[in-house]
Amino acid sequence: MTHSSAQKYLINCQEGSNNIERATISFILAVTSSKSNETAVFMTSDASMLCVKGQTDGMVAEGYEPLKDLIATFIDNGGKIWLCPACVKAKGITEGDLLSGVEIAGAPKTMAFLANGAQLLA
Repeated sequence: MTHSSAQKYLINCQEGSNNIERATISFILAVTSSKSNETAVFMTSDASMLCVKGQTDGMVAEGYEPLKDLIATFIDNGGKIWLCPACVKAKGITEGDLLSGVEIAGAPKTMAFLANGAQLLA
């Protein structure tokens, strides 16, 4: 999906299985933003494992949509998921482990996105 809007948003998601509700809220925000804006989610810390195939299976915070579905919708909307390279190394994640649509990209890419007008949402 191409966004004609000039708005750009970056969401920093640090939570994973340690706090499924916060991870879910990050992706609710991301899905909403990606419907009409260029949106990227920078995954760090515990959130890194959410980028691994099968890791979000069964992850549902009470009262919320399944995290797996939110991530899929975000990617389908044209959202970008950038996974912290240091976290990849620390957690032993390989390119082959990643969900389709996840890119290993660190501080230089996220800083450039912010420098080009993106607003930090979370």
